[in-house]
Amino acid sequence: METNRALQELTRRHFFGGCTMGIGSMALVSLLASDGQGAPSAPATRNPLEPRDTHFPAKAKNVIFLFMAGGPSQLELFENKPKLTEYDGQPIPQSFVDGKRFAFMDSSHRFDLLGSKQTFQQHGQSGAWVSDLLPYTADIVDELSIVTTCKTDLFNHAPAKLFMNTGSGQFGRPSMGAWTTYGLGSECDDLPGFVVLQSGPRGPRGGAVLWGSGILPTSYQGVPLRNQGDPILNLSTPDPISPEQQRQLVDAVQDLNLKRLVETGDAEIATRINAYEMAYKMQSSAPELMETSQESESTLQLYGIKDPGESSYARNCLLARRLVERGVRFVQLYHTNWDHHGGPSENLEEHLPSISREIDQASAALILDLKQRGLLDDTIVIWGGEFGRTPMGEVRENTGRNHHIDAFTMWFAGGGFKAGQVYGQTDEFGFGTVENPVHVHDLHATLLHLLGLDHERLSVRFQGLDFRLTGVEGAKVVDGLIA
Repeated sequence: METNRALQELTRRHFFGGCTMGIGSMALVSLLASDGQGAPSAPATRNPLEPRDTHFPAKAKNVIFLFMAGGPSQLELFENKPKLTEYDGQPIPQSFVDGKRFAFMDSSHRFDLLGSKQTFQQHGQSGAWVSDLLPYTADIVDELSIVTTCKTDLFNHAPAKLFMNTGSGQFGRPSMGAWTTYGLGSECDDLPGFVVLQSGPRGPRGGAVLWGSGILPTSYQGVPLRNQGDPILNLSTPDPISPEQQRQLVDAVQDLNLKRLVETGDAEIATRINAYEMAYKMQSSAPELMETSQESESTLQLYGIKDPGESSYARNCLLARRLVERGVRFVQLYHTNWDHHGGPSENLEEHLPSISREIDQASAALILDLKQRGLLDDTIVIWGGEFGRTPMGEVRENTGRNHHIDAFTMWFAGGGFKAGQVYGQTDEFGFGTVENPVHVHDLHATLLHLLGLDHERLSVRFQGLDFRLTGVEGAKVVDGLIA
């Protein structure tokens, strides 16, 4: 009897001690294959970003979101409103503003209309109105689906950015990029599935939660890449460590993590294992990605890049193309400082034209470059911010506009979106929607649909509740936006 017990204990010790890699791999496979009730089934693999099956055939497989942080004024860029110009300086009818809330205006303000000083023309076969601030965008309108009736729920910057990116104004929800990589994985094994690039004078209000994974494993969160120096801090191997020594270190840490995974069953350890392996691969892939000087002179000119090593929105657009070429699933560019309240540094007369020039050529170039390389058909490109701007002025002497959530403009291209159309119609002042409102949740549902994901099935259970990007408010796929 004692001998049998001793043999059993010896066998047990051997199994969990000497065979850690075997049992660890099985445990990890089990964890990754069941990391969400509503996600498509994950294959038996150690990598949580392994490509997965879609719910139904997809029209797109990659996303690039050009996020204009701060709220671009649709009334200076895309919405030509002659009545607004005609009634410039006169009070807006009270019926328009009754019951509405604004970020920095209340009933003590006189709500005077503010006509745009920009010149608008119709462009392309679609006849889309675009102002003189966006001449390059005007040249590609027939590639775009311009939605003038976007609607959101929150009117302050950080909560509204969070809502646009996660479908909720509360912290802790996964971002669009996280949901996308959770549902589809990635087709790139030496770069993250979700990459974030930033430009402008500062980071976006809200910070890293905008590209976080929330209640999902952290494997799915966005990874910011820096434009100068090491793409990721502490990524380079310090001297005098050789590549062989670095590989030995990574393998030793992986073995220890696998052993701990077996003991605890903690899914975050699986994330840690994958992160170490990804970091090791990125030591060569990330510097190569950032080396844009190898691009042709004609490509650099297309984007308006004068110095390939200089950090800029234009360079980030080129990097976005290079990332999707390499199979990265979701790329998000943040270009900040789109606030237009009317102060000396954020007025519509000087500041808006300046920041529009910073993004116009490169945004259009990205569409043309993707199309030329055969990538636009299965890459969705999104342009827009967290909300728009009111038709009423805020600071008359400096021409500024307040935050507006009831009707603002975004555009979409490629990946199954119907090209060459203006979708929706606003009233004569651009204040509210007359036809085809499109809520943020509807945009999210449409985006997931084109990626082959059912927004009602892509969910994860957390603390007894099922969470999804589109919430429970009855989001719908916008059929009119789909080719």
